[in-house]
Amino acid sequence: MGTVGAGLVDCHCHLSAPDFDRDLDDVLEKAKKANVMALVVVAEHSGEFEKIMQLSERYSGFVLPCLGVHPVQGLSPRDQRSVTLKDLDVALPIIENYKDRLLAIGEKCSLTLSWKTHHQPLKRARGADKVLLHAFDGRPSVAMEGVKAGYFFSIPPSVVRSGQKQKLVKQLPLTSICLETDSPALGPEKQVRNEPQNIAISAEYIAQVKGISVEEVVEATTQNALKLFPKLRHLLHR
Repeated sequence: MGTVGAGLVDCHCHLSAPDFDRDLDDVLEKAKKANVMALVVVAEHSGEFEKIMQLSERYSGFVLPCLGVHPVQGLSPRDQRSVTLKDLDVALPIIENYKDRLLAIGEKCSLTLSWKTHHQPLKRARGADKVLLHAFDGRPSVAMEGVKAGYFFSIPPSVVRSGQKQKLVKQLPLTSICLETDSPALGPEKQVRNEPQNIAISAEYIAQVKGISVEEVVEATTQNALKLFPKLRHLLHR
């Protein structure tokens, strides 16, 4: 494998979550030892933007920022609501300010879109050249519509305990698969904090199902990540 293709890429994680405040250095060190070479750190609301940018500076070339606004806002089920134009009005000026330092941003800025969808059938996001469906929880038959459209699907470590995601892995071609952890969520064990190092669990499971080596999965998914995020190659060499 080439230099850029030598490690795993976690295409979707939440390192700005309070769960990591006390031991983030240790978490990242364990990720590096597990052959993780890049972490795409995503936001769910504008209140996380500054913290994510600070993390990307502190861990330059390893933590790569992706700013956006989740379609569902609110931390607790009682407070949850749909995203509003007001949320975007707050977020977009901050995104614009940092756009040159971002790996990816949302649909509103017409660059790479990373989103989670529960809606069927799939529809192309307006202006999105590259689409990542993270932790897709729909039917495999619907996912195949995304494959035809050139979408990528990232598989979290929770695949080992999810019948739906196991069916998804069987159906998806390797050319459409990326890896993610969604840390601190979607780990191999319920209600246990997930970490980026667990991305290896996703790779191992995919290799088992596809009947190929883990190295082949790592190579393919990393190349897919490079296609999904065109700026990734450059940011890794900063």
